[in-house]
Amino acid sequence: MSRTILVVDDEPGIVQIARDYLDRAGFRVITAGDGPSALRLARSERPSLLVLDLMLPGSDGLDVTRALRQDPATRKLPIIMLTARVEEA
Repeated sequence: MSRTILVVDDEPGIVQIARDYLDRAGFRVITAGDGPSALRLARSERPSLLVLDLMLPGSDGLDVTRALRQDPATRKLPIIMLTARVEEA
């Protein structure tokens, strides 16, 4: 099984924090800053996990998830979705 994690976020600080923690845990980390790049990397690199921001330029995290679920090669890729969006309760 691959020990590669794809981290997708358009905020460089968030990407760096995730990369630092995951590198220390022994994972190979690849990154993308937008939806189209995330789709290309998910299909070409075949990561074992995708950490995906909800709000992305190009196409949002939900669009990326839908596209991955429609592709038999990436349909079962585990996805953890994150967001920094704050809503009032």
